[in-house]
Amino acid sequence: MDALPGIPPSIPVEPVLIEPMTPADWPAVRRIYAEGIATGQATFETEPPGWDAWNRSHLPVCRLVARAAGSDNDSDSGGDGDGSSGNGSGGGNAGAVLAWAALAPVSGRACYAGVAEHSIYVDAAARGRGIGKRLLGELARQSEAAGIWTLQSSIFPENAASIAIHLACGFRILGRRKRVAMHNGVWRDTVIMERRSNVVGVEGMQL
Repeated sequence: MDALPGIPPSIPVEPVLIEPMTPADWPAVRRIYAEGIATGQATFETEPPGWDAWNRSHLPVCRLVARAAGSDNDSDSGGDGDGSSGNGSGGGNAGAVLAWAALAPVSGRACYAGVAEHSIYVDAAARGRGIGKRLLGELARQSEAAGIWTLQSSIFPENAASIAIHLACGFRILGRRKRVAMHNGVWRDTVIMERRSNVVGVEGMQL
């Protein structure tokens, strides 16, 4: 397996199959999303949407799922980006959805067409074996192939695992927004992270 961008090859990465998300994956995707919401450290959302609302709010490209590759030990986790985590069917069943990732537009203006906000959630029963890193690295690659030059995310500072995974995958911290919004009756800060492509949208840039 090739080393992922920003990840030393010495860090073990769980073997998984990363494939396009299909509507049939939605029950598992929604379950993992709900579990991330329940942690209180993944997102400002308080409940997962239905498929139609989720489908409308996300780009049609770069919707990915990480599936168990078939080993009895293929159960892993993590969770970052807009979120984190879950539990349930993230065990050793071949083809089981262990994590998902997707992009949402940040603006309807044409000048921001290459800027997207990403979400990545990993089943709680699947944490600790590099699936989050693997999926985030693949999301970055596929986003560049789709013409996306900047990925961004807003992460609760308490979600240290998510921040660490993003840093390992070539993201940088832009800053911290103080008490930017209320979550379950409490004002929360967010850390803004960004990954700027070195291959997409570089015309005229001094790199």
